[in-house]
Amino acid sequence: MSHAAQIRIPATYMRGGTSKGVFFRLEDLPEVAKVPGAARDALLQRVIGSPDPYGKQIDGMGGATSSTSKTVIVSKSTRPAHDVDYLFGQVAIDKAFVDWSGNCGNLSAAVGPFAIASGLVDRARVPRDGIAIVRIWQANIAKTIIAHVPMTDGAVQETGDFELDGVTFPAAEVQLEFMDPAAEEEGAGGAMFPTGNLVDDLEVPGVGTLKATMINAGIPTIFIEAAAIGYAGTELQDAINGDDKALTMFETIRAHGALRMGLIQSLDQIATRQHTPKVAFVAGPADYVASSGKHVRATDIDLLVRAISMGKLHHAMMGTAAVAIGTAAAIPGTLVNRAAGGGERQSVRFGHPSGTLRVGAEATLVDGTWTVTKAVMSRSARVLMEGRVRVPAG
Repeated sequence: MSHAAQIRIPATYMRGGTSKGVFFRLEDLPEVAKVPGAARDALLQRVIGSPDPYGKQIDGMGGATSSTSKTVIVSKSTRPAHDVDYLFGQVAIDKAFVDWSGNCGNLSAAVGPFAIASGLVDRARVPRDGIAIVRIWQANIAKTIIAHVPMTDGAVQETGDFELDGVTFPAAEVQLEFMDPAAEEEGAGGAMFPTGNLVDDLEVPGVGTLKATMINAGIPTIFIEAAAIGYAGTELQDAINGDDKALTMFETIRAHGALRMGLIQSLDQIATRQHTPKVAFVAGPADYVASSGKHVRATDIDLLVRAISMGKLHHAMMGTAAVAIGTAAAIPGTLVNRAAGGGERQSVRFGHPSGTLRVGAEATLVDGTWTVTKAVMSRSARVLMEGRVRVPAG
């Protein structure tokens, strides 16, 4: 009996922010995977090691968490004023499913460095020393991201002294600008607030009626108050991820919020939309000890935020959710803005399970409608391994 050899695909394993993923150039993928569809999804699942009923992704590159079960496809852009197109696939761990409905803000920090190192950016636009500006088209959500990538001696600078809570070692800072971050195609006609309200009463069977800010910015996100669901906002992963009742509650909130936002047309559709929307709960500032043992003081932050990603409390904060936090905080009257003390603000520093993060946003009220021109935050990125990933043929 003959056995087909594994196929070998050029790939780079990268950390971006507090996430990790396998990066591909579109041109390097097998022909059947160069276009969206079942073949591409099957390939990426096999690369990551999904679906895995054991939930460990032992037979693949995934790390068995939402932060490490990710794939990225990058190609030269034909779109005017853009260097590359970036497509993100969130691979489910225990199900045969790749969610293409949203972006990964953390891995966005690695796209610019990957694109430069892979020869996808015109070298005339890349300085030998200084900052390279990489114009990225985020294909999942049809938005522009501007990455400021440090260069040293003609190569991407990866080491440095920029510290990011949730990442153990310092690295070079990559500043990201998420341009016009409010979604265009999500929800009710693409409105930043798809219900038309800054705060809604969201009825959730078995939970009650919750005050909620539902926003499309960075990624569709449902913000609720921590106290309304029995939390303080200082919780770490162990307080929630081992509580099946709590996780079921958050998934129920997510489903009903998605329906209210117009992201799904029936509750049963939420099962095929695991990546979006996110659910986050907020509270005013308080002292707590982060997962690293670091003491976070209430005086050092504006508010507390905890977010659920792919059915679990995130160990830090998703980059796209940070964009949603910064955007909502800049708009007086939202639950996020209220938790931060109210009033107009252009940036907030929030506490998350791993520490703190600062994010800025520029919001203006035009003819009674809020618009956000951009959200800004800094992350870091680093190549962990490069070469070829292998998957069984077929």
